[in-house]
Amino acid sequence: MRCEKCGYESKNNKKKLGHFFCDICYLFSPDDENLLKEYSSETIPSSSLETFRKHFKPGERQKKSMIKKAAKGNLMSRVAFGYRLEDKKMIPAENYKEVEEIFEEFLTGDFSLRKLSEKHKLSVNGLKKILKNFTYIGKIKFNNQVYEGDHKPLISTTLFNHVQNKIEKLGIK
Repeated sequence: MRCEKCGYESKNNKKKLGHFFCDICYLFSPDDENLLKEYSSETIPSSSLETFRKHFKPGERQKKSMIKKAAKGNLMSRVAFGYRLEDKKMIPAENYKEVEEIFEEFLTGDFSLRKLSEKHKLSVNGLKKILKNFTYIGKIKFNNQVYEGDHKPLISTTLFNHVQNKIEKLGIK
């Protein structure tokens, strides 16, 4: 597909209001149809955009912004089991005690993952996600980094670490 503004040939060109643009030209293209026609008629040689194309990393600004948000302890995904959202903050939900129960039962009980998941009406994968989730110790994990969260932990770090050790020992993926 060829960019209508600069003529750059790419499989990844984006469509806007029936016009195709490369990433760079798309970034600056107006949303108004009349302005877009005028914009695409003012062509520019693709070679003059090579410097931008070489250094352009789609989503880089958004990712940096999300990392800053995570570093401040803000929620980066959906609300974890055992929490609810109130005024954009995670607070313990009515079922918050079930989280500690799940961790304790996994650590000390003689349950298989399947039986434990059935007991708590969860899928096995859902149970594994709960058992590995840093949210429950008051942390936020984003971009393979762990940050201090701005929410109340539901379990102790000691309990969480013991569960992680057991998960690793059992070879649970």
